[in-house]
Amino acid sequence: MSFKKILPLLIAAAPVAYATPALAQPVAPTGPAAGITTQLPRGAAPSHYAIEVTPDAANLKFNGKVTIDVNVATALPALVLNAADLTFSTVTLTPAKGKAITGTAKVDANAQTVTFDFGKPVQPGSYKLDIVYAGIINQQANGLFALDYTDNAGAAKRALFTQFEAPDARRFVPSFDEPSYKATFDLSAIVPADQLAVGNMPVKASKDIGGGKKLVTFGTSPKMSSYLLFFGLGELDRATKMAGNVEVGVITGKGNTGKAQLALDASAAILPYYNDYFGVPFPLPKLDNVAGPGQSQFFSAMENWGAIFTFERTLLVDPRFTSEETKRTIYEVAAHEMAHQWFGDLVTMAWWDDLWLNEGFASWMATKVTDKLNPEWETLLSRVDGRERAMSLDALKTTHPVVQKIHTVDEVNQAFDAITYQKGEAVITMLEGYAGEDVWKAGIQSYMKAHAYGNTVTDDLWKAVEGAGAKGLVSIAHDFTSKPGIPLVKVESALCQGGSTVLTLSQGEYSRDDKGKTPQSWNVPVKAQTTGGEAQRLILSGGKGQVTLPGCGAYVINAGQTGYYRSLYPAENVKALAKGFGQLASIDQTGLMADNFQLALGGYQPIGLALDLVDAVPANGSPAVLAEVPSYLKSSYDMLEGNAAAQAKVAAYAGRKLTPALAAIGYDAKAGEGPQVPVLRTSLVSTLGSMGDKAVVAEANKRFAALASNPAALDGPLRNVWLGIIAQNADQATWDKLRAMAKGAQSDLEKSTVYALLGKAKDEKLTGQALDLALTDEPGKTTSAAIISQVGSAHPMQAVDYVLAHKAQYEALIDVSARSQALARLGGGSADPAMVTKLDAYATQYLTPDSRKVVDRSIAAIATRIETRGRLKAPTAAWFAKK
Repeated sequence: MSFKKILPLLIAAAPVAYATPALAQPVAPTGPAAGITTQLPRGAAPSHYAIEVTPDAANLKFNGKVTIDVNVATALPALVLNAADLTFSTVTLTPAKGKAITGTAKVDANAQTVTFDFGKPVQPGSYKLDIVYAGIINQQANGLFALDYTDNAGAAKRALFTQFEAPDARRFVPSFDEPSYKATFDLSAIVPADQLAVGNMPVKASKDIGGGKKLVTFGTSPKMSSYLLFFGLGELDRATKMAGNVEVGVITGKGNTGKAQLALDASAAILPYYNDYFGVPFPLPKLDNVAGPGQSQFFSAMENWGAIFTFERTLLVDPRFTSEETKRTIYEVAAHEMAHQWFGDLVTMAWWDDLWLNEGFASWMATKVTDKLNPEWETLLSRVDGRERAMSLDALKTTHPVVQKIHTVDEVNQAFDAITYQKGEAVITMLEGYAGEDVWKAGIQSYMKAHAYGNTVTDDLWKAVEGAGAKGLVSIAHDFTSKPGIPLVKVESALCQGGSTVLTLSQGEYSRDDKGKTPQSWNVPVKAQTTGGEAQRLILSGGKGQVTLPGCGAYVINAGQTGYYRSLYPAENVKALAKGFGQLASIDQTGLMADNFQLALGGYQPIGLALDLVDAVPANGSPAVLAEVPSYLKSSYDMLEGNAAAQAKVAAYAGRKLTPALAAIGYDAKAGEGPQVPVLRTSLVSTLGSMGDKAVVAEANKRFAALASNPAALDGPLRNVWLGIIAQNADQATWDKLRAMAKGAQSDLEKSTVYALLGKAKDEKLTGQALDLALTDEPGKTTSAAIISQVGSAHPMQAVDYVLAHKAQYEALIDVSARSQALARLGGGSADPAMVTKLDAYATQYLTPDSRKVVDRSIAAIATRIETRGRLKAPTAAWFAKK
């Protein structure tokens, strides 16, 4: 889930003829294999769904009917399917040879099931299950949902889309809504004649049925899991181009396909790469990326097979304000969702325990293809940031393994976290390095061919890669996917002997809140080298090992930063690395800063050593590395909250360190500047502005004031950065101007962005007004939660108190699937002990032990943050005072 020069071809809602490739698919389903989790009774499984829906968008409801081909393997007292927010009119069951039997429907809302009873047991055999039902259209991204927006002419419009992951296809159709119940799907819809309907497959037929309506029928889908089904409807345009024999397309609100050109071009470039890499060509005739207005606080895009859904903010480019970072995010999110077309759609995890097989691999593949096709972006550096996001969770007692046990709907929804995505990617990166690129690729291709249209567990993949030649990979993979936590590789000694460095290493476990525990043991693939020397590899087993490196001098024990472990060095080596920091590869500079800063936060070494590395980044060095420096300075600034004098010293140091680089590149883009300079500029301006740098704040004020005479005064990739600085420092008059700007925005995307910034003010009186505004209809149904989230970033207690006082109203503004974790996300950035008490009381009152896991992680993070700040405030202030 998430996240060039060609004239777009706009096509209307008429049917298009496609040649559908033959699909080799398993038949005669029997349901989940033995040992695979299921919440439905075993013994019945679908092979095909024929669905017809009639949406009533104006009244937020729909009618549906479905015929399900069901195979019953053993006598059952009744048929139990998943259903949520559905009501039932009629149900009949027709044996392959026999007469239809009328049944009754009994809904269990808590279990999200419906039991169809036919008055006697259902005997083994093949049946057609016919159901007539009705459902609701949500206004958040669950099931069939509506997104309201304003078109380019200023008219109010409504479009419909679906979001079924994790378990929400049951809100659209009564179904066997679990990933191992794969089936084919026929989907038809009765829709307004002037609107474009979108499905997984191309439109097979469109028939005018009078009354301004048409019946649209899509082609039969491949065999797939129910959560991958998609339906979209609205006043939409489509632009396409060919990638081999597959038509790739982008679908947007009318008049906006030009803003989706980056995504369209990316899709056309990425698809051939994936076809080659996976060794199985994309099996559908078309692949659309469908842009939806608005936003979700919990995901950006969804990998529906053949019809990816992406919120506009992660798909459309507006030259008035889209930044370079956003453009790259658009590319990477498209790459991520396209990777899912194989990892997740073609081959699907058998149960949500192995969700990481979808998300970790899609994240890894997206980074890989983006780097291959856009090497100037230095995308591999982002793997360090991803690793750190994962380790921020993995270093706490509340972490979980990559492969985790999932029992409930809430647990499924909570599984979409940095362990699943970023640790998954980091572990795959490490294992690919161990196996070698060619062996790894051969293993992936073998896995795809063996399991196409089927379901797998994690071990199926490891066995395929080891079978391709990666001897010993299974034991390493098991360690890193079945055990939570982070290995700590420590250099016990380093001796220079005969022109070589002999390192003695030990393995412990890095933790932020449980350092006294007995460390776990991993088989750790270590890659080490001296500066400029040849890298050497070893598997650190049994907690200790030695490696001899060519050359003497400073050394790195996670060369290339492909290992998922912390690296603890003697102080003299950190100092030696700092002296020659600019000589190291950019990824090692980035990784060493991250590693050493976190080791200091964890109490494993002095904070001064980490800050010395930050200080060592040269102003004329890699722009990509220099762009990382501001985040460490901002973290130090935040750590000193409550000590204005110490924060002033951090800000002064930041000015001295960063202003020369900003002066060299300027506030505005220049022709011919390097590809990483725009990213550096954003990092410098946003961080200096957030710390109150006088020159940057003055520049923001000057540009904002110029809007009065020149509406384009802020236009450009830094527009939202400048507005963020203005919003942070706003007084009442400025806040009112920002609100007026949001009201008069030229597009819904711009409107939602500026409205969210109203929650960024330092003045709690103004953020209080922002919270009140969020509960009105003015910002828009999906923007209100973003305003509240923005308040939570700077004023977590204010946001949490407000939400607790308006719980029902707030929950109506967010996805149903995310309600159990929303408050934890709002308050999780706090360093106030009272927040721990407040979150715990909330979870005790409203959540179950299974559904409160995200709250418990936030509580652990807050407690750790409080301890860390108490320990490090004085030495951090002292370091900056000396500078």
